[in-house]
Amino acid sequence: MRIIGSWVAIPTPFNDDGTINFDAFKKLIDFHKKHGTNGLLVLGSAGEASMLKKIEKQEIIEFVSKYAKGKIPVFVGTTASNTSETIAMTKFAKQCDSDGALMVVPGYIMPPQEAIYDFFKEVATTVDIPIAIYNNPTRVGVNIQPETAIRLAKIPNIVAIKQAYPEVSHLIKIKKALGDNIDILPCDAPSYSIILPCLAIGGSGVTNITGNLAPSEFALLSKPWKNFSDVIKSRELVFKFYELMEICYSVTNPVVIKAGLNLLGFSVGKPRLPLQELNQEKTIKLKEIMEKLGILKKYKI
Repeated sequence: MRIIGSWVAIPTPFNDDGTINFDAFKKLIDFHKKHGTNGLLVLGSAGEASMLKKIEKQEIIEFVSKYAKGKIPVFVGTTASNTSETIAMTKFAKQCDSDGALMVVPGYIMPPQEAIYDFFKEVATTVDIPIAIYNNPTRVGVNIQPETAIRLAKIPNIVAIKQAYPEVSHLIKIKKALGDNIDILPCDAPSYSIILPCLAIGGSGVTNITGNLAPSEFALLSKPWKNFSDVIKSRELVFKFYELMEICYSVTNPVVIKAGLNLLGFSVGKPRLPLQELNQEKTIKLKEIMEKLGILKKYKI
């Protein structure tokens, strides 16, 4: 399976009483299908996965996998606090016919590299489902070193690496060793600014949150480079949407993207406590940026 183009990490919508808003999930999936998003990431950090109950995660996996099937590919987050529970959740995703599993290093424990390798290998060799590894040291406290990523990529059903680490040399080492045998996609955090370097070395696309608010633009921005017109288009769009990326990452995910989606009329609700809604000052600024970029006019429902 190839993981190419714009893969958007969507939030988990909530009703006013804090329950999951499955109708809003439908609208988000249809929205991204309509506007060219290549795939969706569900139950990642933008999906507030760490604040959901196990039963809620299972309900989301089952619902989204069924509703999105045949519309748009979906990888679901299955990482738990330990290996056995991660395997169980990944088996559940396979049972629900999810397109793939998105996995991070379990949080807080900060395992060494050999333990990281053993963790992913154990899950991947136990559950026959496509797996994308999410390297996010800011969230989990440890970086997956290039040598570990290269070893993991030799496991057949590990198909992609989602890289949220601002070191271009790591991207080059992985790409140099593996070529097209694994898809490498950077995140869109502007403080890292690794979108253009990753695409320049043959990266497969971009995993992003800003595409929640500008899906068709991020689908164009995230296309793998085949000719110089692709280079120009990506560069133009990165520059044009840089300010939007900055505000999207100015508060912990998914606070800003939920505010933006609510401005567009999607009624995704508030983040779960202890995360709070975007404050009034930043909401006004977000709306100004969205208006300036034509997002409200183009996408408001």
